[in-house]
Amino acid sequence: MSKNVLIISSSLRNGSNSEALADQFMKGAKEAGHNAEKISLAGKTINFCKGCLACNKTLKCVIDDDSREIVEKMLKADVLVFATPVYYYSVCGQLKTLLDRANPLFASDYKFRDIYLLATAAENQSQTVKGTETAVQGWVDCFEKANLKKTIFAGGVNDAGDINGHIALKEAYETGMKL
Repeated sequence: MSKNVLIISSSLRNGSNSEALADQFMKGAKEAGHNAEKISLAGKTINFCKGCLACNKTLKCVIDDDSREIVEKMLKADVLVFATPVYYYSVCGQLKTLLDRANPLFASDYKFRDIYLLATAAENQSQTVKGTETAVQGWVDCFEKANLKKTIFAGGVNDAGDINGHIALKEAYETGMKL
């Protein structure tokens, strides 16, 4: 059965390593027959959440910016994939801000069940991604029908293109194929 897969690439750097992981995941998903779309947060205007919680009643944020369209796509996706560089052992600020602004999903009838995390970092220790995974898991825990299915981490990559040849690219592709 074909799934709707939404991949959110949060790096603002062109040709980033985390975007390369996102592209490979998308390639695998498409080749497996799924509908896959990648949204880059680069160039998007996503303002900070005001904490007003009006979205819990209206199912829509009061702030009119690019997050509205992205959150609507998140609502309709069967699978969510978050691609992020690791900044100070957590998700990058752009992804954190989007996750905060996705609060209207909490009270909605969201479709997503499986969530994947694709992360890259200059540091190559296994614990490097733990804070990033904890941040995403904290968001996922708010959605009782969803689960963080898998984390794919590429460490030891700093400059754009450093990921070329990294085993994580193959893992991202294969994971997309197996959805």
